[in-house]
Amino acid sequence: MADQPKEVKLYGHGFSGYCTMVHSALKLKGVAFEYVEEDLQNKSEALLRLNPVYKKVPVLVVDGEPIAESLVILQYIDDVWKNPPLLPEDPYQRAKVRFWADYVYQKLVPPVYRIRASEGDARKKAEEEFRANMITLEDGIREELWSAGGSFINGEKPGLLDVIMGSCHTGLKYLEDVAGVKLVEKDRTPLLCSCMEAFVELDVVKGP
Repeated sequence: MADQPKEVKLYGHGFSGYCTMVHSALKLKGVAFEYVEEDLQNKSEALLRLNPVYKKVPVLVVDGEPIAESLVILQYIDDVWKNPPLLPEDPYQRAKVRFWADYVYQKLVPPVYRIRASEGDARKKAEEEFRANMITLEDGIREELWSAGGSFINGEKPGLLDVIMGSCHTGLKYLEDVAGVKLVEKDRTPLLCSCMEAFVELDVVKGP
C-alpha cells in the first residue's frame, strides 16, 4: 500500500464555487489540510509560482507538488484517497459521470457569468439558457445515473456530481438574490434541487 501524502495545502478563495468543490471533497474524504485564503486582487507569489499558467485558484499542493483546475483536482483527490469513492467503479458509469461533470462546466458556468455581467435582454437570454441547460442535466442524470432510494445523485452517499452541484448551491442562491432572478426551479428540476439541498445539509460539509 502506497504511503499517504504527508502535507496537503489548498490555496483558495471563500467566494469561489470551484474552491468550495475542492474544499468539500477533501472534507468528505476526511483529509487533513491547511487552507490558504488568497486575495485575488493581490495574488501571492506562492500562487503565481504554483499555477503559472492560469494564475488562479484553486490549487492543491500535495507534498510540495501542485495540482491546478478544480475538475482535475477533484479526480486527483479521488485517485489518491479512495474512500469514500466519488466516482463509480464501473468504467462506463465513470465515463458518464465525467461527461455530465464536464457539461456543468461547459453549459452551466458560462451563462452564470453572463447573468452576473449583463442586464436587460442579454441577461434574460442567459437566464433562459441556464434554466434550459439545468433541465437537460436533470434529464440526463435521471436517465443515465440516478437510481431511486438515495438522497444524492450518486445514491446513498455523495459522489462527484453531488460535490460539484452541491457546492454551487449557495452561490446560485446568492446570485438569485442579487440579480433578482429565479434560476433553480424545483418544479422543473426536482431531482437536482433535492440532491443539492441534501448535500449542503451534510454535517461534514457544514462543519469547519
